[in-house]
Amino acid sequence: MAIAAFRGFQKVGALKHRFTAILKVPFRSSLQVKHNIKIMSTKKNNQIVQPYLFFNGRCEEALDFYRKAIGAEVTALVRFKDSPDPTMCAPGTGEKIMHASLQIGDSTVFASDGECGGNPNFQGISLSLTASDETDAERLFAALAEGGKVTLPLTKTFFSPRFGMIADRFGVSWMVQAPPQKQK
Repeated sequence: MAIAAFRGFQKVGALKHRFTAILKVPFRSSLQVKHNIKIMSTKKNNQIVQPYLFFNGRCEEALDFYRKAIGAEVTALVRFKDSPDPTMCAPGTGEKIMHASLQIGDSTVFASDGECGGNPNFQGISLSLTASDETDAERLFAALAEGGKVTLPLTKTFFSPRFGMIADRFGVSWMVQAPPQKQK
């Protein structure tokens, strides 16, 4: 359904003003419409890898959690009902999130309710979150662990003064670390 959603957006000309009206903020998302707007923003001959998380019906809950837990900022949000292609909105999914762009520090993570099929399943991937210092790493780790499962407690390692692993309440795996201390 998500792929069809993006095809629907590509069929439509300049919808930038509509997104701005829906979001009530200036349009800053990497998801953009055909013609005078780029699909992904990158420099020439450069590539960007951006995680895209599908929460299968729990996206709004996840966005709220990440706002509170790690200070993430939702920079774009489009609901299925706002699609210019009405065939993309399955019955009962109009209020679900087709696409969201989440700014975490200097990184962008995309999110969606996807097919709204139940529990999300995040296997074989972890998001790595580097905190500003050890205290920040402890705060972020505790916030992400709330309602989740600690798989490796925050500890000192040979590569980081604080490193730990968590599966948050949605099943997203996180590795939280503090940057190495500078040698004196």
